[in-house]
Amino acid sequence: MPQYAILIYETPGGVADIPPDVMEANLRAGEQIAAMGVRVVHEQGLEPSRAARTIHKDGLVTDGPFIESKEVIAGFFVIETEDLETAVAVGKLLPIMDGAVEVRPLLPVE
Repeated sequence: MPQYAILIYETPGGVADIPPDVMEANLRAGEQIAAMGVRVVHEQGLEPSRAARTIHKDGLVTDGPFIESKEVIAGFFVIETEDLETAVAVGKLLPIMDGAVEVRPLLPVE
């Protein structure tokens, strides 16, 4: 079955800046996702972007994310579902504070 990455973009503050009601809504989304017949393969939150290190093509390592942006990836999960439309429906279940949710098909593993 096809797999899709659901990337959650938010402001750089990290989990500490997420209001409790938004965090609770995110946690409740799991039940809704399961009710859709979608399988969550993996889910992971990320530390704030200030903990990131970027390795450039010349080997230079710098602090923080590579691109300067208002939003950073706060977390992601991988789902298995029938098609892109269902994956987008899963993405729409997630509350968005200031960022966005990106749904991207994964290349098949052979």
